[in-house]
Amino acid sequence: MAEHQDETKAAYDGVVELYASLFADRLETHPFSRNMIRTFAELVRQTGNLRAADVGCGPGHLTAMLNELGLDARGFDLSPGMVDHARRARPALRFDEATMEALPVGDGTLGGVLAHYSMIHTPPGEVPALLAEQVRVLAPGGLLLVSFFATDGPEPISFDHKVTPAYSWPADRFAELLAGAGLVTFARLLHDPASERGFLDAHLLARRP
Repeated sequence: MAEHQDETKAAYDGVVELYASLFADRLETHPFSRNMIRTFAELVRQTGNLRAADVGCGPGHLTAMLNELGLDARGFDLSPGMVDHARRARPALRFDEATMEALPVGDGTLGGVLAHYSMIHTPPGEVPALLAEQVRVLAPGGLLLVSFFATDGPEPISFDHKVTPAYSWPADRFAELLAGAGLVTFARLLHDPASERGFLDAHLLARRP
C-alpha cells in the first residue's frame, strides 16, 4: 500500500499550482458533479450532523464549497504540497495531511464523507480497506458520495491518468464494494463527459445504516 501512496503523493506534489489553477472554478463547468455535491450536502444537513470530510481534497476547492453549503467540512490529502496550498488559499478552513486509509477522525463522528475522484489511484485490491475506513468515521445515517471514472466492462481498468496511474470501475462493481463495506447505495448518476478516454463519469451516493 505504501508504494502507490508514495508515488501518488510525489506526483501531486509536483503539480500543485497547475492542478489548483485548473480546478479554481469549483465545478462551474461541471453541472452534474456540482449538483450531486449540492444534493449530498443537503442530505447531510438533514441528518443534523454537519461534520464532514473531503478526502483527497487537493487544493481545497470542494472543501470550501461544502462549507458554503452549510457543512462543517475539513479537508484531508496525502500530498503535503496540496495541503499547504489549501491552507494558504483558505486560511479559515482546516486542512490536514492524511491518507484515506487512516483518517485522524474518531469512530462514528461524521455526517458525511466526500470522495471526489480521490479513490481512483487506489489499486482495486485495496479499495475495500479504504471504504472500511470511510464507514468507520461515518455516524449511523451518515453519507458517502464517491465519484470516479466508469467503464462498461466487467472489471476495473488501469489507465494513464495525467498525474499518476489510475483505475476506472464498472459502476455495479463499485456499488458491490460499497455494499460489502456496509453501505446502502441509494442514488447513482452516470453521464458522458465527452472525455477523450472514453470513460463515463460516475457518482454513487450511499448511506451507513
